[in-house]
Amino acid sequence: MTYVLETERLGKQFAGVPALSGVDFRLAPGTIHALIGHNGAGKSTLVKVLTGVHPAGSYDGEIKLDGQTMRFGSPAQARANGISYVPQEIQVVEQLTVAENVYVGQTGLARGPLVSFRELRRRAAELLARLDVPLDPSTPVGALSATQRQLVMIARALATDPRVLILDEPTASLAGRETDRLFGVLNRLRETGVTMIFITHRIPEVMRMCDRATVLRDGRSVAELERAAFNERDIVAAMVGRRIEALYPRRESVPGEEEVLRLEHVSVPHPARAHDVVRDVSFRARRGEILGIAGVVGSGRTELLSAIYGRLPHSGTICVEGRERKLRGPADARRAGIAMLTEDRKGSGLLFNFALRENVTIGNLGGIARWGVVDRRAEGRAAQGFVQSLQIKAPSASADVAHLSGGNQQKILLARVLMNAPKVMLLDEPTKGVDVETRQEIYRLIIELADRGVTLLVVSSEIVELVGICDRCLVLADGAVVDEFARGEGSEARVIEATTTAAPPVGEVLA
Repeated sequence: MTYVLETERLGKQFAGVPALSGVDFRLAPGTIHALIGHNGAGKSTLVKVLTGVHPAGSYDGEIKLDGQTMRFGSPAQARANGISYVPQEIQVVEQLTVAENVYVGQTGLARGPLVSFRELRRRAAELLARLDVPLDPSTPVGALSATQRQLVMIARALATDPRVLILDEPTASLAGRETDRLFGVLNRLRETGVTMIFITHRIPEVMRMCDRATVLRDGRSVAELERAAFNERDIVAAMVGRRIEALYPRRESVPGEEEVLRLEHVSVPHPARAHDVVRDVSFRARRGEILGIAGVVGSGRTELLSAIYGRLPHSGTICVEGRERKLRGPADARRAGIAMLTEDRKGSGLLFNFALRENVTIGNLGGIARWGVVDRRAEGRAAQGFVQSLQIKAPSASADVAHLSGGNQQKILLARVLMNAPKVMLLDEPTKGVDVETRQEIYRLIIELADRGVTLLVVSSEIVELVGICDRCLVLADGAVVDEFARGEGSEARVIEATTTAAPPVGEVLA
């Protein structure tokens, strides 16, 4: 067989440390090929070599496209030769239209420096029609949902008619129905002969969508599987080098009876439209309780957490330990004992111009500063303590966070939140984009914090995750609570039914 894309003995080092070691990778035409591995396994490095981010000469081995050896000196050369990449983080220009975002960077359309917006819209409409994506090319991208933005990014990648489309965690920001719509598009692309590399941590997606799979571990290819040989347990074992029998740790303790957080009739106005994105939400959470917030993207989950953290203006009452709090900003929330782990670790979480230790301590400098000057030794000790307790894999506390895996970046943000010793922790997609092993560590940490008496609110697009770790779940739809269930009572089917058929109720949901 002549493969569309293949690598032979691919190797790449950083400061003498191997990131890839002798990787052979083969991509058959017209297939969706899964690239799997835990954080730090080498997936990102392999993709950066294939897309020219790491240019020829910086790595060992060969890249072949249709049997011919290629030496890409830049991402532009890789794109010109038919390799397009859709990153995990949604990267759009909200002020521009759909058409302008699809053709950003190539708006001249081979007619010189002048832009024909009529031609842009025409070509974008044709491309979106081929994808069966019902979007108006003239719509501002800022008005689109997460799924629609993801489809705009895929359309942008397809605008150059690539031979190979690389999708990096394309469902990371999507919920159930949005994922189904995306998969419908990918199936149609496969039927038209587009060849795809599908990078994911979600094994059920591999089982559902992919024709072949390659598993990386510690920079090496440890398994290459045909669809007939797919087995969830064996894939996970190949990823981590051992079998994981139970993904969700068992919680032995139970929440206390004392109320820690109470919301009464909380609403959050839409920033641009005449309706609320969170509507009349009331609930209470007890000390040591893990309370899940389920719902599709756009249901108001993140906006609810942002209101509790003071990031969004809101009406209604928020009480912590029986005392009403006026939360006009995150500083007010932190003083009330509320901490938040953001969903967007790169956009609004990590500070890439600072090292690991500063990323941990920023916002918590009161205990390590005197007279306004940071005690660097105390800062280093505090950061190193979290490196050890959270098992953050980094050379030292002064490591560059940009070079760490997604799972370790997430642990750094958790360390920042924990340093403030919060009473209430708001976790927005805490396992987004992390591998199976790191997920287990985060689940164990969540349960350990609950055992210590911390109250946790967890938002996740993965319903099975909420059912697996939470003591109780609320289901949001159109900004309102439409269902509630305790541990052992919920299921993915129940949440989907509630979000698609239940009418938002009038009244309160109180435990």
